[in-house]
Amino acid sequence: MRNMDVILSKKIFILITLIGLLPAGVQAAGNESGNSFSSAKKELAKMYDDHRTTFYAGCEYGKNGHVEGKTCGYKPRKNEKRGKKIEWEHVVPAWAFGHALQCWQDKVCSNSKGKLYKGRKCCGKRDATFRAMEADMHNLVPAIGELNGDRSNFRYGMISGESRNYGGVDFEVNFKQKVAEPAESVRGDIARTYFYMEKSYGLKIGKKHRRLFAIWDRSDPVDAWERERNQRIALIQGNSNSFVE
Repeated sequence: MRNMDVILSKKIFILITLIGLLPAGVQAAGNESGNSFSSAKKELAKMYDDHRTTFYAGCEYGKNGHVEGKTCGYKPRKNEKRGKKIEWEHVVPAWAFGHALQCWQDKVCSNSKGKLYKGRKCCGKRDATFRAMEADMHNLVPAIGELNGDRSNFRYGMISGESRNYGGVDFEVNFKQKVAEPAESVRGDIARTYFYMEKSYGLKIGKKHRRLFAIWDRSDPVDAWERERNQRIALIQGNSNSFVE
């Protein structure tokens, strides 16, 4: 098992180096350009102008973010209104990299009336690293709003059976177990995003998920758009296209 971990570590390093994911000096990506989550979404909307395709479902969407469900066979499960628009989804959810922080757990922020609050909004005001992680465009993808909402902060995993609750879209959610299963075509992208967040910010990935992501990484190699996307983001965020170990 130790040798396998070493081999996997080297493979992850090579992949991240290859597609230019890792920021120079393992910095918190986004700091150089002064990005916020709001500005990151605006930059991504422009960047995707020639590739307006949703991440999980492969639907086409218009310049105003309107989802063309017929292009991928998408049918709303429940929330038709939210299913009409794209939303910028965190592959690694904000909860995963923020819930252990003091600003998320304790009431350390207050509004203009002195009322205390905590959670994501508080971390966005108090913690620079959280802001960088929240705004990191490598971790943001355009998703159908309903799928983004249904996935919530659930972990990725495999779900028995192939129920289709979103028409012809290959995306399953087990609400009871809090698990989301994406299509095979994006599993490698998801795995490499988690590895990137681990390398860049020290995100903790459990052994079970590391093994799953290693399989997804191998079964769904880097494609042309993933490479192009990361190169574009690297230019916007000021990321380095190489990393010296």
